[in-house]
Amino acid sequence: MATLLVLAASAHAQVSTRYPFCLQGDDYPGWSNCAFTSYQQCQASASGTFDECLANPWYQAGDNAAPPTDSDTGSQALAPLPVGPPPD
Repeated sequence: MATLLVLAASAHAQVSTRYPFCLQGDDYPGWSNCAFTSYQQCQASASGTFDECLANPWYQAGDNAAPPTDSDTGSQALAPLPVGPPPD
C-alpha cells in the first residue's frame, strides 16, 4: 500500500499545468509528458509511434500565455476526463 502511495505522489508531481497538450503512450504513461504548446507540435512528436496527443485537463493559461487557437486545440469534445487529483 505504501508503494502505491509513493507512485501516486510521484506521478502527481510530474503533471504539468504549464502546457495545454500531453503525449501519452507506452513511453509516456499517465500525464507524464505534458510539454507541448500546440496540438500540431504534440502530433509531430507522436509521429511514427503508438503514442497519442491529449488535451491537458489541468492546463491553466497564465497571464503570460497566449490562449490556444481553434487549430491548436483539435477536438475539445473528445478531450479525456481527468483521472486522479489535480496537481497543486
